[in-house]
Amino acid sequence: MHKANQRMKRYNFIGGAFMALVVGLGIFSCEETDIDRTFTGPYHVRFTDSTVVYRESNSNPIVVRVHNAGPQLDQPVTVRYTVGGNAREGRDYTILGTKGTVVIPAKQSFGEIQLQLINNANNILESQDIIFTITEVTPASLQIGLGKNNPVGKQLKFTIQDDCLLSGSYVGVRRVGQQAVTVRDIEITSVDCREYRVGNWNLGFFNLNAEKPTLTFIDNGDNSLTIPAQRNDYLAAPRDTIQGNGAWNPRDRQITLNLRLKLRIPNTERDTIITQTLTYIPQ
Repeated sequence: MHKANQRMKRYNFIGGAFMALVVGLGIFSCEETDIDRTFTGPYHVRFTDSTVVYRESNSNPIVVRVHNAGPQLDQPVTVRYTVGGNAREGRDYTILGTKGTVVIPAKQSFGEIQLQLINNANNILESQDIIFTITEVTPASLQIGLGKNNPVGKQLKFTIQDDCLLSGSYVGVRRVGQQAVTVRDIEITSVDCREYRVGNWNLGFFNLNAEKPTLTFIDNGDNSLTIPAQRNDYLAAPRDTIQGNGAWNPRDRQITLNLRLKLRIPNTERDTIITQTLTYIPQ
């Protein structure tokens, strides 16, 4: 009898707890939860990025994006911004188009500021910053930036890294008789402004689409260049080497490399010398 009473109390306790849970869930289900809520604004306009870094030798126009982080509107969104920082307009960069205003077209989400860097490389490796700050947006129903006091996306720090004098993106040209082989987007880089790395000297020697052998040369500081003797995995025999000399033209910034390839003649112990001139034209 005593055990039966204990079982009955246990069942009553479990049943009561279950009913309380059901009632609690019922009450809770009538309330709006965070999952149930749909964001209805306020929507905002912001820079897509907060920080951007480019080398000054980048020769292509750079797009700085501003976007409406909300539904696309049936009317244009006009965004006004200021430009600050220690980078010098006209010497380090120029803004293409209307400075200070960017428009997000109707039924679109993005507007673009076109920025052109000026390569004034002088072998002094420093950096300058452009600070873009959104100050006003129309229509006024959109706010600027996100978060408390709207800090996120309101400002963009664009850093221009100084580059070495000969660094940059080039078009490589190799002449074969009256014909010319041309390859675009060849990067020439350096970390010390003395030794440079050519991203591709394959201008008709190998398969142009696949083989991109590198080459190093030394800037002698007097517009003359030296190609020290070096191996390359794309040369067949272990004793095949490349060396030579070259020059940099300060007026048009073109680089000329005179290659001297020492190659072993297949199935013999003899070597042959092949000379070839390559020209690299800034893009």
